[in-house]
Amino acid sequence: QGVAVAVLEHLEHLALVDFRDAEGVERLQKAIQFADQLHEVNTDGVEPMDSVLEDRCLYLREDDVTEGNCTNELLKNAREKVEEYFVAPPGNIPLPKLEERDTFLQSS
Repeated sequence: QGVAVAVLEHLEHLALVDFRDAEGVERLQKAIQFADQLHEVNTDGVEPMDSVLEDRCLYLREDDVTEGNCTNELLKNAREKVEEYFVAPPGNIPLPKLEERDTFLQSS
């Protein structure tokens, strides 16, 4: 069974990946088939969890910089970045320019 065009376009929009060639569609279909295996698991009576660590308290540590000031050095490792952020996954569709971003976000 194929992937509906509307679903494909929505996934492309979210992932910034172009699935319109045969290789892209095949990769997507294999990922869907892999994920479909989850339907075989009997989850009757199993409550959804917020976290796999629900039985423990998770504390946020203070976000204090203890060494570094090496932002520029770290960003050299980024395949693609926007301002001071890594873009992941990088995809194969370019991110919208800053002036286009509001329109892009409203259409999502």
